Amino acid sequence: MLSSLIIGGGISGAALLHYLAEAGDDVMLIEKGERLGGVIGSYRNEAGALVETGPNSTQTSNPDFLDLVASLGLLDQMVQADPLARNRYILRGGKLHPVPMSPPAFLRSSLFSASAKLRLLREPFVGPAPADSAQEESVAEFVRRRIGMEFLEYAINPFVSGVYAGRPERLSLRHAFPKLHALEQQYGSLIRGAIRGGRARRQAAKRGQVPRDRAKLVSFREGMGVIPAAIEARWGRQVRIGAQVDRLERQADGSWLAASGGDIFHAKRVILATDAGTAAGLLEPHHAPAAQSLRGIEYPPVAVAVSTYRRADIRHPLDGFGMLIPEVENRKILGVIFSSTLFPQRAPQGMVTLTTFLGGARQPEVALLGQDQLRQLVFGEHAALLGAAAPPRTFNLSVWPRGIPQYNVGYGGVLRAIEAAAKDLPGLHLVGNYHGGVSVADCVKSARALAANLLAHTTNPNC
Repeated sequence: MLSSLIIGGGISGAALLHYLAEAGDDVMLIEKGERLGGVIGSYRNEAGALVETGPNSTQTSNPDFLDLVASLGLLDQMVQADPLARNRYILRGGKLHPVPMSPPAFLRSSLFSASAKLRLLREPFVGPAPADSAQEESVAEFVRRRIGMEFLEYAINPFVSGVYAGRPERLSLRHAFPKLHALEQQYGSLIRGAIRGGRARRQAAKRGQVPRDRAKLVSFREGMGVIPAAIEARWGRQVRIGAQVDRLERQADGSWLAASGGDIFHAKRVILATDAGTAAGLLEPHHAPAAQSLRGIEYPPVAVAVSTYRRADIRHPLDGFGMLIPEVENRKILGVIFSSTLFPQRAPQGMVTLTTFLGGARQPEVALLGQDQLRQLVFGEHAALLGAAAPPRTFNLSVWPRGIPQYNVGYGGVLRAIEAAAKDLPGLHLVGNYHGGVSVADCVKSARALAANLLAHTTNPNC
């Protein structure tokens, strides 16, 4: 009998495998795909440009991520974003405006009107939402209440599309952006919180913690896919690729049987590290309320298009991280990462690589267009917004019909259902980007916390 059986080999499941196996746990991971990593994948295309199928980077504010990288021997492959990546652009009125990164730059910026800037002065005098309110506030409601409509449309809306490919009218502030919610509750104002929180961050830095505003944006020379690839290479004997679990059965002694085709796996505990919908299907016979809640999580489709151009064919200087598109601008893309500016050796000499995101909760139908339609659409947007004078030399497309989970209003009910299932079904656990955060670093943090909990119970079942 196995000690642990992990079902699902995205970054959450892969990281959990690493932590458990490294501690000597008798663990097996089953993944229905051809490799570990889920949406995370990296390869060189026919032109030699690096293609990322999903996330392009993550931040180092989370020490768990750096510890994982170190334990896999990947620190020498990690690369930091170019300092030019500090520049970020937002589209307004058909023109790209740099996001102001300091108070003087904000005052000079043409991204926001004078009335919006004056409206910001009222923010410290806007009262916080009741601390004991059971009703979740949407991100849009929060922003309109505190800083006004213009900031919602030209700051928060594009930012939300960049993180969740979502819409602020649907997302729960408390669960999608818990630090903003906590900032208002603790300080009564975002501006006061930013000032006083700066002191707390400086104190945290003295204790060795990395403040988020000073965290480095990182990837690897051959892309984010090196992480799951390294885990698979190290623990390959404990990974079953191309196998799908059809059903779970709970035994009288509390252990679990997992059926995958003609194979049966027997484990003391099972961890569902799949997307929420797949987890719901396996959980349904054992905990119908939790399964129903998991099925209710929205996963809008997302397409990731990687285009490689001759540098001479792009008029824009590409001097930044990329650009985000507010919904009110009525374009067909969510945003573009200037990949070959962001990290070195992303494109061959004389070429540039752009990674474009489409679909999401804003325009789900766009992500599901055919490859030829998306190639034309993306080139048209690059021509209009970045001055692309000729079509890309290469175009590589990854389409994820179930993209990023949306922490929508009412998400507290989902979390309570997950907690109830874990309580009612000892030996069954859930981990994934549908709770605990959607970034790569967030998933690693959740996996490490679960591994520590599981190993503590292995050492002392009574703890």
